[in-house]
Amino acid sequence: MINSGDTAFVLIAAAMVLLMTPGLAFFYGGMVRRKNVLSTLMQCFIIICIVGLQWELFGYSIAFGPDAWGGFFGTLNWAGLQSVGTAPNPDYSNTIPQLAFMIFQAMFAIITPALIIGSFAERIKFSGMIIFTLIWTTFVYDPIAHWVWGMGGWLRAMGGLDFAGGIVVHISSGFSALVMAILIGKRNGYERVAFSPHNLSLTVLGSGLLWFGWFGFNAGSALAANGLAANAFVTTNTAAVSAGLTWIIIDWLFNNSPTVLGAMTGAVAGLATVTPACGFVSPMSSLIIGVMAGIICYLFVMKIKPKAGYDDSLDAFGVHGIGGLTGVLATGLFAQVSINEAGANGLFFGNARLFLIQGFCAVICIFYSILMTFVIYKIVDRFVGMRVSRNDEIIGLDLTQHKEQSYTIID
Repeated sequence: MINSGDTAFVLIAAAMVLLMTPGLAFFYGGMVRRKNVLSTLMQCFIIICIVGLQWELFGYSIAFGPDAWGGFFGTLNWAGLQSVGTAPNPDYSNTIPQLAFMIFQAMFAIITPALIIGSFAERIKFSGMIIFTLIWTTFVYDPIAHWVWGMGGWLRAMGGLDFAGGIVVHISSGFSALVMAILIGKRNGYERVAFSPHNLSLTVLGSGLLWFGWFGFNAGSALAANGLAANAFVTTNTAAVSAGLTWIIIDWLFNNSPTVLGAMTGAVAGLATVTPACGFVSPMSSLIIGVMAGIICYLFVMKIKPKAGYDDSLDAFGVHGIGGLTGVLATGLFAQVSINEAGANGLFFGNARLFLIQGFCAVICIFYSILMTFVIYKIVDRFVGMRVSRNDEIIGLDLTQHKEQSYTIID
């Protein structure tokens, strides 16, 4: 039976999650050079349009439709939203219209490929990015969403836990981002010039919008206005503040200055890391998860990336890939049935099996994301081209790709 309170809650949460993609646009836009800010904003906006349409035409059916192929894909029975109406679907929720569930999940599908933008910022063709995003969402995001969240999905049947997207959103996008950064190559002058964020005020604004929207992302995944949603809300905030503070402290101790960019990056890392765990762990466990996120993601972003030499421009892999992986494994450590009866106890509460399952799910999805991203990149690059010319990159993507500029001075 439809519950008006639950329905309103999920619809508001869906709107909040949609706001995260413009928030991500500002977060990323502030970190690129001024000659590329509009292109970064445009990439995020066009993904809203592309994936929003793809989801209604066939993406939702692949991800959440009746199972086919032994738990790997949904059928196309719900393509074009056939049989998706105002009645609840008990496989996912008894108290909200299936259309509400569909549009809530659409916002997850939209922001996931948008996260990858951080890995190829300032050097990708707009046409190549559009085609890559459409194919990637169809053949990477949609199947993994079915595996983990879809009724009959094989990782869901195995007992894998992912409350709001640590595997489906952050591992898939984060590790795909690493592949993209390596394949597309470093920005021109990367090893000779320090690329500084052009407007950290935009990044702070984007961080605030992301943080706000993340409450819809995580708490909304309870699909009801209930105690589980409240727990997810609190654990989300706890992890964000503890991760942000941890990053600031490390910055202060080792670099002699608490940076604004570090504070924003740390908070987002905490949000990404707690995402799979937020509906399965206690607030105190989420505090520990936040500290873990601050330390581990800091090491990858500030220490490992410079030594490895890849140009993950805006740290999509270091924050979302590593944060998502950390959170998925942390769920296997800290999950409690007393928090969520639909979950399981983790290693620290007497169940080592869950930790092994979480590790297996993570490894499978990492491997699949890396392999498919490599293949998709090569195909699109062969027929359309993925990287702009050296001259276009020097001039900036705002002018060369969109014939517009955000500022009158271009560096």
